Amino acid sequence: MNSKQLDISQKQEPDYTTAKITHVGFIDPYAMEGIAILQSEDNKEFHMRAFSGEVARHIKSFLEGHRDVLPTIYNMIEQICEESEMLLVKVKVYESGKVLRANLYFTGKKDIVLRNYRASDAVALAAFYNIPILVRNTLLKDKMENLS
Repeated sequence: MNSKQLDISQKQEPDYTTAKITHVGFIDPYAMEGIAILQSEDNKEFHMRAFSGEVARHIKSFLEGHRDVLPTIYNMIEQICEESEMLLVKVKVYESGKVLRANLYFTGKKDIVLRNYRASDAVALAAFYNIPILVRNTLLKDKMENLS
């Protein structure tokens, strides 16, 4: 695991904006590829795609309040947090080359950040814990208007 000690109470970086998940769905008719639309308060959007349909189903389930069945990998993080008395408090989504990545910020007895993890899993965890998702401003675009 790639981790680094961090002051969690730091101010929000100016090149990141808080966004909420406004839509989760699938790109293809077989539900193999997911899409999530993240929207900032100023109505700019980021269309996050090219992740598994399975993760999209988890995100959708969490947003609908179904938290009774937690997938194994997310359950493992939950157990590690409980044992270490830590909480996931925010995730930051950014591009690394042509790949989306995320940093996960934890606080508790010790503040840590886990860097360069799959953005889709980080967004799923943010949906589960109902915590802030910070998106790099360069990823946010003006909302497309209806062209009809």
